[in-house]
Amino acid sequence: MGCWRGPWAVLGCLLLLLYLQPVPACPAACRCAAGEVDCSEHGLSEVPYGLDPNTSTLWLGYNFITVLGPLSFPPLPGLLLLSLPHNRLELLHEQALAGLRALQELDLSNNHLTTLAPETFLPLTNLVMLNLGGNRLGKLEPGVLHALPQLRALLLQDNPWACSCSILPLWRWLSHNREKVRVKSLILCRVPEQLSNYPIMAFGNESFKRCQETSLPAQQYITFLIIGPFSFMASIFFCTFVGSITVVFHNLRREPHFCRRPH
Repeated sequence: MGCWRGPWAVLGCLLLLLYLQPVPACPAACRCAAGEVDCSEHGLSEVPYGLDPNTSTLWLGYNFITVLGPLSFPPLPGLLLLSLPHNRLELLHEQALAGLRALQELDLSNNHLTTLAPETFLPLTNLVMLNLGGNRLGKLEPGVLHALPQLRALLLQDNPWACSCSILPLWRWLSHNREKVRVKSLILCRVPEQLSNYPIMAFGNESFKRCQETSLPAQQYITFLIIGPFSFMASIFFCTFVGSITVVFHNLRREPHFCRRPH
């Protein structure tokens, strides 16, 4: 029996070490398997804590998340897919996605986003697919798309796009990237009413001729309107002041007249 005690003891130790190895973290409200973390439909109001740094796919759809702040995600250097559809997202902080540099697919559809900062997307240099459909976007800053050099699929449907001069940067970007990007859905105007349901890509360059004319920004017009009246009043005050000084000086230089008695 003694000859067998050594090998069995070694095997037992190996099994014990294997059992005691740390199990990859998995938040209580999620299901985890082979790098995929599914936290969908759990009534979450924020990104759950305790995500495994080796997570490659993260599903967070159908929850109640309203804000993604700078600390919403831990560093997830291997995350390739992030899915956040059907939440209540209203705000993405400029640093919200800073730790997700490997991300290739991002689904932000069916939320309450009204504006997006280009700085938010600067870390996502590997992003291939972006879904912004079903939000409340009336325009899209050109810097958002210019920050995504690898983008190949873009979804922008079901947003209240305002087809005025503010849509020109988006129209221009889409026109210049017809071959590079597969726009998977029809992008329709919502306002003004006479252009409702009109496809944005049906516009031609002549449609934006008025927008491309050189004109002063609205802020400069406001500045002129404010400065004008003040300048006018200042000029009246200055002229009155100078005139008064001139009269006083002239009076001081005049010699006094004395009445002389006749001899």
